[in-house]
Amino acid sequence: MDFLKAVVLGAVLTGVVAVVIGSQGSSGGALAIHAMAVGDQRVFWSWPLFLSGTGLSWGLLALQR
Repeated sequence: MDFLKAVVLGAVLTGVVAVVIGSQGSSGGALAIHAMAVGDQRVFWSWPLFLSGTGLSWGLLALQR
């Protein structure tokens, strides 16, 4: 159950950071932020940031047990 909570927190973290960095026109270097087209909207996403954010969230949730 903690992993599912961590995935949600990792997605929120990724969305916030990717929008801030990607809207400025930067790729974030190693973060590899890229714009995806979802319908008529442009969405910024980064898989490396998502995986590291999920791992960080999972570790923090595990420490709180």
